[in-house]
Amino acid sequence: MTEIPDSAATFRILSLDGGGAKGFYTLGVLREIEAMAGKRLCDVFPLIFGTSTGSIIATLLALGYSVDTIHSLYRDNVPTIMKARTKGGKTKALRDLAGSVFGDQKFDALKTGIGIVATNWETERPMIFKADPAQAHGRQASFEPGFGCTLADAVEASCSAYPFFEKKRLTNPKGDKLLLIDGGYCANNPTLYAIADGLKVKGQARSALRVVSVGVGQYPQPSRSALGWALGQLVSVQLLQKTLEVNTASMEQLRQILFGDVATVRISDTFERPDLATDMFEHDLDKLSLLRRSGAESFAKREAELRSLLELN
Repeated sequence: MTEIPDSAATFRILSLDGGGAKGFYTLGVLREIEAMAGKRLCDVFPLIFGTSTGSIIATLLALGYSVDTIHSLYRDNVPTIMKARTKGGKTKALRDLAGSVFGDQKFDALKTGIGIVATNWETERPMIFKADPAQAHGRQASFEPGFGCTLADAVEASCSAYPFFEKKRLTNPKGDKLLLIDGGYCANNPTLYAIADGLKVKGQARSALRVVSVGVGQYPQPSRSALGWALGQLVSVQLLQKTLEVNTASMEQLRQILFGDVATVRISDTFERPDLATDMFEHDLDKLSLLRRSGAESFAKREAELRSLLELN
């Protein structure tokens, strides 16, 4: 962790990686942070960024949900999404979940700052849904929270891990037609984008930032039976996962180079235990429960650092 400078005013940022079902690890970390803080995380972090599964968690936190409530939603819905055999089935299950949880709510419903990272398929650039015009990097006069879209649409776009999910088609209130895919293709670890916005919001100084960056952990590859998993699909999953892991590591390396002076705790451990073998499409609840407990273990290793970083008594 970067040495924490003395500062009367601090600005806390929470950044959550993508990783599909491995978000259970993230929830294990966050449950402990919430317990340590003694309050909802929307009251701890004025800015929360998330990519893919991290965007679901980030948005629910920003709405004021407790981590335990989010875990219940994950436990009840993630296996259904990941077990679907086709990309159409996965997409429908994800859309149904987003619709039932978020409804027609827009970005004015949020209790804290947000960044939901998606990728524009056509322009090959990131598209980050935000609520506060102070986060805009240009075009503040025409800023519209969430580009005028609903929370459900933004989250679904961020989670559309093509080709295993369909691309997300959106038409915003201005009539612009958008084709979006998973934010993990541009920033599976969104910490760099979160820091950039932290420096913009209310003119925060680098010395004021306190960043908690939470990944999903790294695990052995699971074995798949030939009966239930075609070889081509297995290779495709491994390629997608490797792509996201390389992106995550690259973004972390850049953070250290560009913002090594910004006080940050990064939590995303590597596990070699065979019983933790998993990937982003895991749907075994026993295995997912293990991931959640692993997140709690990772928190324990850094509890003192986090308490100091967040200045919690």
